[in-house]
Amino acid sequence: MPRFFVPPFAGDTAVLTGEDAHHLAKVLRARVGEAVDLCDGEGTDYRCVVHSFSPQSVTLQVVERTPSQGELPRQVTLYQALCKGDKMEQILQKAVELGVGRMVPVITARCVSLPDRRSLEKKRERWQKIALAAAQQSGRGLVPSVEPALSFGEAVAAMAREEAILFYEKATRPLGELLCREGGPLSIMTGPEGGFAEEEARAAAEAGIALCSLGPRILRCETAPLAALAIIGAAWELL
Repeated sequence: MPRFFVPPFAGDTAVLTGEDAHHLAKVLRARVGEAVDLCDGEGTDYRCVVHSFSPQSVTLQVVERTPSQGELPRQVTLYQALCKGDKMEQILQKAVELGVGRMVPVITARCVSLPDRRSLEKKRERWQKIALAAAQQSGRGLVPSVEPALSFGEAVAAMAREEAILFYEKATRPLGELLCREGGPLSIMTGPEGGFAEEEARAAAEAGIALCSLGPRILRCETAPLAALAIIGAAWELL
């Protein structure tokens, strides 16, 4: 069923305009009476039916309001070291599907890809569009934000303000020891192609960030964050 994010609204009708209206009317070729899901990005879903079309908009009739079911019980922020090629896009898309609430790109010592700030901002605009599309596809109750890139030191300082985990290949502490369903926001960080430098892991530990293992196998940079999020989601929602 088509799903779109809209600003919060009152009343029993909603209006889609712009790209969303075009996509529903021209690409999906929706008809009057067809079911459409809307979400206000604040935790409420709206089951609607198409009421009418105009050249620039689609009017929908609200049938039912329900709490969104697509969010994890705790917000998770992924601090992801920059990776080369299109790996960041892959990570972001799948991380949104797995329930991440925010993603923060991080520049670490062993990052292979080091675009300048202007290029990073252009990438962030594209990444935010990917997050929106993934949130619509996966039934999320909010659109995860993609934040401006931080240095490793800046990321550690931000993570240290809440419960936080850095995944490090030399760590021995299993993730399962830390996965309580109750609590506040959780931050996690995974590394680039070359992993974290020892001094980075040491700095994180000194800041109070837990160093954890994802098992005895060495995971690729695009696999590690998704494995972590899948484990977290399973522990909180399925086990």
